Amino acid sequence: MKNRNPKGNGKGEGSTMDGPKPMTMKKKKNMNRLGGSGTGLSLQAFANAKSTSNHYNPALIKKKKEFYKNAKYVNKYKKSLKQQNQGKNSLPSAQRTIEDENEDINGSRANNMNNKKKKNGSQSLRQVYEKQWEEKEKARMEREAAMQVKKEQREKAEAQRKVERKEMFKKTRHGQPVMKYRIQHLLQSIQGSSSASS
Repeated sequence: MKNRNPKGNGKGEGSTMDGPKPMTMKKKKNMNRLGGSGTGLSLQAFANAKSTSNHYNPALIKKKKEFYKNAKYVNKYKKSLKQQNQGKNSLPSAQRTIEDENEDINGSRANNMNNKKKKNGSQSLRQVYEKQWEEKEKARMEREAAMQVKKEQREKAEAQRKVERKEMFKKTRHGQPVMKYRIQHLLQSIQGSSSASS
């Protein structure tokens, strides 16, 4: 047998056989985070391990991008409005007063014209609305009539099937089927198929 302690006298001196390699620092931290070594995983450690996330959520990233994009458009719009307002206000004061007076004189006429147009517009809107409502009502009535016809046809076919079924299940007093109705049914089906094919 080989000597495990080649150097030394066998009393534990010298180099001994290496045991398990020491854990790296990362593994130790990971074990402590998960509840320590030697024991099972505690409930608290399990819950904490499950609840931590890697903070990567594509939906949130997309939402943020969209938000910033919209904010950029809003800012551009506000700037353009500001520039338009400054362009209007940059007219000399003398020109502005003359234009304001002209607007006041023409404005009263324009207001009267606008009021008339609004009244006419509301009447025309009402007429358009009533016309649309009548069209919808007609369409609804037509649909109801078509549904009623289909319902009547269905009920008629169902009643016919019931009668035929009753006849097909008729028996003689000895328990044999009555062949008269079965032969009539076969004859009708043959005639129907021959008329459909020609």
